[in-house]
Amino acid sequence: MKLDRRDFVASLEHGLGVIEAFDARHPRLTLTEVAARTDMSRASARRYLLTLTKLGYADYDGKYFSLDLRVLRLGYGLLSAAPLPRKAQPVLDTVSAETGETASVAVLDETAAVFMGRSQSRKVFSPVVGVGTRLPAFCLSTGRVLLAGLSDAQVRMRLGHTDLRAFTGKTVTDVDVILDIVQRARTDGYAVSDEEYEIGLRSIAVPVPTATGGPTEVAMTVSVHASQVSAGEMADRLLPALRRGAEALAKLL
Repeated sequence: MKLDRRDFVASLEHGLGVIEAFDARHPRLTLTEVAARTDMSRASARRYLLTLTKLGYADYDGKYFSLDLRVLRLGYGLLSAAPLPRKAQPVLDTVSAETGETASVAVLDETAAVFMGRSQSRKVFSPVVGVGTRLPAFCLSTGRVLLAGLSDAQVRMRLGHTDLRAFTGKTVTDVDVILDIVQRARTDGYAVSDEEYEIGLRSIAVPVPTATGGPTEVAMTVSVHASQVSAGEMADRLLPALRRGAEALAKLL
């Protein structure tokens, strides 16, 4: 859609940018940190943060700002009404029951994998990921499967706009190596992340097939405790149920 400059509200863009500065890794930020993450002046960031606080979308404890639960209203209606979460839930529950592990589905949004559905296993698990969580695609199994649906040039472009920082000592941050991993995922039909985003967490993901046979837009993943399933066991133990789940979901979409 072509938008006339007179119809563009820059202040709304900046306000949304401030909201997006907060994520699972940065739930509490100082004014200086928000200004740096949004490329704003401290004065501008302060005005937006205080406005969000006044409206009930943010909290301020005198040093740190954080988002208030009211901000969930902005996306909850979409998530609850969207067909993917509703249709995926029974499939995720089945995959979780078959594997005894946590199953999720995610879509790609620019450089992030956005989790749209999740079935929690009975095992104690990391609280970092929930429905609506955005995480960097480059180091996740879901993200790599979704990136595999793009051309190599598109993958490089996305990686060029990504903060390729190491979340753990195992995080792969070299662009060429990441591209090799994505190409392998494209060939093998699955991807693995071995404690690259969080120590103790391994995951394996597959694409959900499309009716047209085109690039996938949805990935399904199973996450496990690293202490319970070795990296070498991931494919043998989890791929069959995961692929059955992806095929079942594809028929519903």
